[in-house]
Amino acid sequence: MDNSIIFAVGGVILGLIIGFIIAKTLEKNNASKLVKEAKKSASLILKEAKSEGENLKKDKILQAKEKFIELKAEHEKVILARDKKMAEAEKRTRDKESQISNELSKGKKLNESLDRKINDYNHRLDVLEKRQEELDRLHKSQVQQLEVISSLSAEEAKEQLVESLKGEAKNDAMAFIQSAMEEAKLTAEQDAKKVIINTIQRIGTEEAVDNCVSVFNIESDDVKGRIIGREGRNIRAIEAATGVEIIVDDTPEAIILSCFDSVRREVARLSLHKLVTDGRIHPARIEEIVKKTQKQIEQEIIEVGKRTVIDLGIHNLHPELIKMVGRMKYRSSYGQNLLQHSREVAKLCGVMAAELGLNPKLAKRAGLLHDIGKVPDAEADMETPHAILGMQWAEKYNEKGEVCNAIGAHHDEIEMKSLLAPIIQVCDAISGARPGARRQVLDSYIQRLKDLEDIAFGFNGVKKAYAIQAGRELRVIVESEKVDDQKAADLSFNISQKVQTDMTYPGQVKVTVIRETRAVNIAK
Repeated sequence: MDNSIIFAVGGVILGLIIGFIIAKTLEKNNASKLVKEAKKSASLILKEAKSEGENLKKDKILQAKEKFIELKAEHEKVILARDKKMAEAEKRTRDKESQISNELSKGKKLNESLDRKINDYNHRLDVLEKRQEELDRLHKSQVQQLEVISSLSAEEAKEQLVESLKGEAKNDAMAFIQSAMEEAKLTAEQDAKKVIINTIQRIGTEEAVDNCVSVFNIESDDVKGRIIGREGRNIRAIEAATGVEIIVDDTPEAIILSCFDSVRREVARLSLHKLVTDGRIHPARIEEIVKKTQKQIEQEIIEVGKRTVIDLGIHNLHPELIKMVGRMKYRSSYGQNLLQHSREVAKLCGVMAAELGLNPKLAKRAGLLHDIGKVPDAEADMETPHAILGMQWAEKYNEKGEVCNAIGAHHDEIEMKSLLAPIIQVCDAISGARPGARRQVLDSYIQRLKDLEDIAFGFNGVKKAYAIQAGRELRVIVESEKVDDQKAADLSFNISQKVQTDMTYPGQVKVTVIRETRAVNIAK
């Protein structure tokens, strides 16, 4: 029993050993197969890698060859361009060398010709010197013979000749002066008109109109009640502080400020603007604001004067005169702003003085200051004419005598002592007499134009009449059937005489009569 177990166990063990041996043998066979397959795949990969490397090598070599060819072509192009530039430079150099050689040859020829001319000139000088010596000897001998014949020395004969020449020269000079004066009388008026017209044409100015009222605009009518104040105390305080009449009526969003003094009106306007903007309106505040505004206006007057003299190129003007010039901004004469008028006169004077060959800066100075007598002053005598008063102020502040005389004489109060005075007078008239410069009463102005047209319509044959150029020209159109050319000329004269006798007007009125004939046919 035990032997059978042993044999059984031994058989199992033997089977296990045999199975293990068989398994090991199979594993070895599989491993060898795997190794062989791995070697085959490795050899295949190596072959493929070698082929790919060869292909890459060939491609890189081809690319390198192409790049080398491109670089070589570019290099050849650069070399060709450089060779071309060098050839052109060589050609220019050769051309310059040939040109220089030609010029040198020409210079040699010129030098040779100059040498010949110099020699010829020296020879001629020698000949002329010899001839001059001969002439001097002959002149001395002739003078000696004349002294013997005339029994006069050369100096005595010269004195007699000079005396006779002086008499002839005086007669010729008198005749020339007489003819020049006659010519000047004939052309003086025409030349003066040319100078005036050129001066007017070179100055362009705006119309200057000043009123006696200013309009203060407000945002709403509620502000009017605040300006009036309780029982009118605010408006009374404003009127007392500024001296301006304040009119609060039914005009929407507006208050009227009325005063003949422009400075007062401006002070009132600026004060109202500050009060309305601030919102605090009561008598104490009103007095404070008005005082500040008056100082502001005084400073502005000085600034306006400085800007004016700088714009006109006037230097070294006394500060008091600068202040007077600034005050002109708030003064008017016959509705024309005084500063605008003075600036215009100054420019006109400068242009006219330049036309006549005088000092334009001095003329501008006199033109700007010619109306400073119209600016009121506390110490001024209001009965003195403004021209004399302005002259006195100019003398007080050390202006030149020509300027002072021009200021005093521009309205013929004193005698004119220089050419500057009539220039100021003429330019003052040009500035004040142009249409629109000075304001007239509208009704009288319109009535004058109507009267001009009515005078023209009072003659037979007049078809239309127009007063143009602010009443300075009356243009009359007549019926060609009733009025011929001769009657048209007579009609122009008769109308001008009628206007002259029946009307009062500034300046002149030009009467132009137009006679027109028309022939009209229609082509069908």
